[in-house]
Amino acid sequence: MSVTAPAGFAAAGVTAGLKKSGGLDLAIVANLGPLANAATVFTSNRCKANPIIWSQQVMSDGRVSAIVLNSGGANCYTGSIGFQTTHATAEAVAEQLQVSSGDVLVCSTGLIGEQLDLGKITAGVFDAGVALKDAAASSAAAGLAAAQAIMTTDTRPKQATQVSPAGWTIGGMAKGAGMLAPGLATMLVVITTDAVLSSAQLDAALREATRVTFDRLDSDGCMSTNDTVSLLASGASGVDADPEEFTTALTNLCRDLTLQLQGDAEGASHDVAISVRNSASETEAVTVARAVSRSNLFKAAIYGNDPNWGRVLAAVGTIPEADAAFDPYGIDVAINGIQVCTAGEPDQPRELVDLTPRAVSVVIDLHAGTVGATIWTNDLTHDYVEENSAYSS
Repeated sequence: MSVTAPAGFAAAGVTAGLKKSGGLDLAIVANLGPLANAATVFTSNRCKANPIIWSQQVMSDGRVSAIVLNSGGANCYTGSIGFQTTHATAEAVAEQLQVSSGDVLVCSTGLIGEQLDLGKITAGVFDAGVALKDAAASSAAAGLAAAQAIMTTDTRPKQATQVSPAGWTIGGMAKGAGMLAPGLATMLVVITTDAVLSSAQLDAALREATRVTFDRLDSDGCMSTNDTVSLLASGASGVDADPEEFTTALTNLCRDLTLQLQGDAEGASHDVAISVRNSASETEAVTVARAVSRSNLFKAAIYGNDPNWGRVLAAVGTIPEADAAFDPYGIDVAINGIQVCTAGEPDQPRELVDLTPRAVSVVIDLHAGTVGATIWTNDLTHDYVEENSAYSS
């Protein structure tokens, strides 16, 4: 189970006709209360889609009764008509659930620059509203349908759950397979909990969790215009969650979803974890790891099962001294457990590195401090280029 695992939530996924495939393409997750506290983290892209603009207004009071999500169109760069479509979508959900439209988050994903068919959306919202009134709307099957409805180029739905011994639960669903870069990656994520927490507590926990999970996923260096990660609390468990315990559980759930997103990245044949150790600061460790994750030369080498560690060091060397302190000739590199470079010189023969497994570990030791960080990425494949060369056609 995912978003329907915590008490106080119902979900539905329906076919509104937005996708050419005719599959599920509209989902609603409803918070049945008694609380309606929420927190949301949005893309840091300055070019924001209409649903982002709307939802940022909704989040001004930290209260959310429902979230509606559609695939089959991003509703980005669609002008005033597109914003009216977003507003009308929230109004349609509000009418179905008898809540305020100002408490309805709207999320969209798909092609930029195409108007959504409002008639199809409102019809889909009606169908989802009917489904939400059924007792089965709080079932695992309902949560799965919602997770399937938000998929675009994803090959499978992503769901996760965390259960606390204290008596509260967290559930989540995510979509995303391309444009995975920080500022959240091209993802729509809905996380629910029946814990009793204030909006401020939810916000603090969510920002800490996304900082070390979703924001560390950098599959292809491309940032989306529609990224949204939302956390809704129903309080239905009646249990006041310890904020520290909750943040830990939330981080674990977000990491689970992050790795599911990484594992379904468009065209990827390797999942790569780039870990930087002994950096002067966490920020510097992230900077170094991200430089390697964005090297097309490195990513192409991994695709070819070539442990070309020189490309790792070449990427590290692009970072200005002001952004990361290290001795360029004092760096160690290990790939899949084989120490291929020590203090900037060859160590074990690269031929010992086995890159045939899907999982790849690259460890970079800067010997400049005591802090580390990991960035998750993928290799660069023919399939990735093919899929993204024909996305709009």
